[in-house]
Amino acid sequence: MTPSFRLTPKQHEANRLLAGPATNILLRGGSRSGKTFLLIRAICIRAMRSPESRHAVWRFRLNHVKASVWQDTFPKVMEMCFPEVPVATNDTDLIATFPNRSQIYLGGLDDKARVEKILGLEFATIFFNECSQIPWPSVETSLSRLAQKTDLRLKAYFDCNPPSKLHWTYEMFRSGFKPGTKEALPDPADYAEMRVNPSDNAANLPDKYFGILAGMSEAKRTRFEKGEWASEIAGALWTAEMLDRGRVAEAPRMAHVVVAVDPSGASGAKDENSDDIGIVVAGRGMDGRAYVLGDWTVNLSPAGWARHTIEAFDHFKADRIVAEKNFGGAMVESVIRTARKTAPVKLVTASRGKVARAEPVAALYEQGRASHVGSLPDLEDQMMNMTASGYVGEGSPDRADALVWALTELMLDGETYTLGNL
Repeated sequence: MTPSFRLTPKQHEANRLLAGPATNILLRGGSRSGKTFLLIRAICIRAMRSPESRHAVWRFRLNHVKASVWQDTFPKVMEMCFPEVPVATNDTDLIATFPNRSQIYLGGLDDKARVEKILGLEFATIFFNECSQIPWPSVETSLSRLAQKTDLRLKAYFDCNPPSKLHWTYEMFRSGFKPGTKEALPDPADYAEMRVNPSDNAANLPDKYFGILAGMSEAKRTRFEKGEWASEIAGALWTAEMLDRGRVAEAPRMAHVVVAVDPSGASGAKDENSDDIGIVVAGRGMDGRAYVLGDWTVNLSPAGWARHTIEAFDHFKADRIVAEKNFGGAMVESVIRTARKTAPVKLVTASRGKVARAEPVAALYEQGRASHVGSLPDLEDQMMNMTASGYVGEGSPDRADALVWALTELMLDGETYTLGNL
């Protein structure tokens, strides 16, 4: 028996919005609320209604759109909603072709060759999946290709777990401004947004999932359960505007790359007092700027996080591992060298408090000398909870601490710290 996706009343309301007169439509809300399913379903309906129409689905990372949409959501939509419709799929180019010759193209903005190929076409629909991770300039460029002439209304669909109120999604869909400006949108009626939360999709979720959401920090519940934009924290060293202003889709050639580790001092995930082990990868580009390349933070035993650190080291072709030694320097170096005997390890010791260590790194962002490659939501959440009076978030700012070590090593030459030896 073919499984079916049961549309809830709120999801029926969302479908009416997606088919309505607005060109730009945002579905924002909590995790597992069915947003992506609804949007892919709407695109499939549009494709089947208009022969030879083209539709694009963008995400920041190609491997994410492939795993999440191409291999998961799209086949589920076809199986549950349109089981009698044969679709030809090209797994190499990520193109689905319907019997009426309409096509859906999937792409990641980190794949430059594919981006250029897809942007050579015109589309009747463009869907920006997890758009909180996509820089506005990339969205703006893509929208220039929303221009295929068909019998369909042109549509730009967006979905996200909402970030802060300074993100371009809030500016465009709630404040009514062109992102990055104070100019009013030319036709506000062309923009619509709707909140769809996990509670609106309860019929399709296990009961235990809501217990998982209830156990999250208030900041994460605001975003992933309630689907609300986060407010800025007074006195924060980093703001969403600061992070978004420098965000890039792709890093330039690197002159130097480090993996920074902030150990928790606990025995691993089974230790009830265990914080995460912050692992952040950053590089200094040939242009002299800092680029945060990845957040590989984990909660593992010493042997586990050491192996994970070496994996990050190899993946990014790093030059050095920088690790804090306050929680047993000999142990930290030993577990890393157990994972790889020849690993180039530099131990660092904090001689000042967290805020004093973080302030010169935050200044790099204010000066436009640091960028994040894509979105690093958990890391950025910690950064925006670091204030001049201390850290106000849940738990320990392990990711933010690792970021501070990395950028200090790359850009500040250890001026603020007492550093160990290679």
